[in-house]
Amino acid sequence: MMLNRNLIMSEGMKALRNTLGTVGAEMFVFTLKAEEPFNYTEWRRDNLFEDMSPDELLDASAKYAKTNHPMFTKLTQP
Repeated sequence: MMLNRNLIMSEGMKALRNTLGTVGAEMFVFTLKAEEPFNYTEWRRDNLFEDMSPDELLDASAKYAKTNHPMFTKLTQP
């Protein structure tokens, strides 16, 4: 099963715009590009889930996937 990169990028930008607005989404992308080389793994470890244990993260991701299953089905279709 292969993820469609264009669909992921489109859905990601849509999510950013819906959450941050157009200007905020552009600022987010600019910030990522300005911090090259950007190490997503390091950033995620230090910022995104810093208050969660591995078990809490696993439980939260499983709950999210179960709740949002139609989106995951859409993203995994060729």
